[in-house]
Formats: sequence, structure tokens, C-alpha cells
Amino acid sequence: MSKEKAEAWAQHWVESMARTTKSEIIPNTSKANFTNCTGKNGETAEDGRFTLMFNARAKLPRSQYTKAVKALRNELETQGFKIVGYEEGPGQERGAYGVQASHPKDRQYVSAGDVAEDQWSLSVDTPCLLPPDAEQQQF
Repeated sequence: MSKEKAEAWAQHWVESMARTTKSEIIPNTSKANFTNCTGKNGETAEDGRFTLMFNARAKLPRSQYTKAVKALRNELETQGFKIVGYEEGPGQERGAYGVQASHPKDRQYVSAGDVAEDQWSLSVDTPCLLPPDAEQQQF
């Protein structure tokens, strides 16, 4: 997958999470961070493979946090994700609400959580991706 397609795919996921939680992405907060892949033995390929961490902030009233995190957890489970972290309060402190999930087949990781008053962080991390037409380097 190309970096452009990976970014569009991740943005789509973040927008979908925003719709599920009934939150609104805050303009100019979306960020794509591409990094080189590192192998299990610390090796770095030179064939163009990469990972992407894509994040955006979204507006959501604090009164909707519990409902939003439950809805997102349920939707992720429906999509085949394994929930690896879940918090739905109690309390008013930051970080009391959130969900983290990974997809066992596709290996992407998604997370959402409160980060500021009336704000969520919505994130997608891809597995290692190889650009089209690249010849995969063998180790």
C-alpha cells in the first residue's frame, strides 16, 4: 500500500470512529506520522516499507463520554477487533474514558480516549506496509 492510500485509509477509520462516537473532528488536528519498519531482531529494511500512526482530535461533550466509549467498543467488536484496553470512568479526570483495540487478522491498532475538556483523541496505527511495486528485502 502506498503512503497516500495508507493515510487516506487511516483518515477514513478516524472519521468512522468520530461518527460512531457522535463527535466532531477538530479542523487542523489530523496528523500522519510515518516511520520505518523495524524487524523483530532490530533490523530495518531499505525497501520502503513503513508504518503509519494517524491521529486527530475531536470535540465531544464530557456528558457523552460514557455513551461514546461504549458505542465505539461495541462497533469495534462487531468489526472483529479484540479489545485490549477499556475504561469508562468513573470520575472527571482526564484519561478516565477510552478504548484500545487490535485486529487479529489485519493487525491495525485503534484507540480513542479523552485528552482534554470535551476532547477525544482518535488514533489508528497500521502494521508494516510495503509500497506497491517495491521488491521486498529478505533478511
